[in-house]
Amino acid sequence: MTIALSVIFALSAAALYGISSVHQQAAAQREADLPILGLRVLRRLARRPAWLLAVALSGLSFIAQAVALAFGPLALVQPIAATDLLFALPLLARRHRRRLGARDWLAAAMVVGGVAGFLSASPPSAGSSAPSVTTWVVLLASVAVLVSAVAGAAIAWRGVRRTALLAASGGLMFAAVDALTKGVVGAFDVRGLQALASFEPYVLLVAGIAATLLAQGAYRAGSLVTSLPVIDTVEPVAAVFIGATAFSEHLGGSPALWLAQLGAGALAVVGIVLLARSALLEHGSEEIDPAHEAGWSPRV
Repeated sequence: MTIALSVIFALSAAALYGISSVHQQAAAQREADLPILGLRVLRRLARRPAWLLAVALSGLSFIAQAVALAFGPLALVQPIAATDLLFALPLLARRHRRRLGARDWLAAAMVVGGVAGFLSASPPSAGSSAPSVTTWVVLLASVAVLVSAVAGAAIAWRGVRRTALLAASGGLMFAAVDALTKGVVGAFDVRGLQALASFEPYVLLVAGIAATLLAQGAYRAGSLVTSLPVIDTVEPVAAVFIGATAFSEHLGGSPALWLAQLGAGALAVVGIVLLARSALLEHGSEEIDPAHEAGWSPRV
């Protein structure tokens, strides 16, 4: 029963984030006079009702994901939560009165089949809900170094490379946020309100702000066609790795099962890339504006 609840809430998180990411990117790209990264970007975007609505949806997605992590392991929740494009494309198709093409349906089937194959080959087992302080220090320091290196490289590039590198750094940071969320949920489950005396909730807040900044940078640097498939690939892969190392979650129990999961994961990744290259998503990311549809007049 707990696994079923975890799957339901993970799917809910994917649906909410898929819709939110399209709206965030549409609002973020309208701020052309701002730098790619920085708190100034968030202050300007906070003036836009469209962006605030999208962030609210993203917040609901985070809550749904936290509930999913309370019922299931990180290596189970994240591959499911990475299917957000499956929910974004039908919405775009309806709003623009267009049909999903044969390649869209094939890509969607690849994502669903890949995720299902990854989980059915050897369902991830629950591990520790509270990594040691040493484990946290090593994990967070490693993520900080990787994110700094990738984001720093992004600043030196332009165009598609900058977008992809910013999205990759955002995906890494979101994986850390996922791990910290799992840790915070476990801490509150064991210690109740005493968990507020630990460092995890406050590090989670800082990591969440950093992940949001990097994601907005990727959305402003280029199209969702580039940014979303990178985030949707890097985040679950990194989260599964963190689950296996920091939380002792077990995946395939034999080389054959490992190969089966690797093949299924690769199938899902290819499907995500194909979905992100849908003409619908490219069209929608450039023109859709939920503020306009809701009757708002966005400010600069």
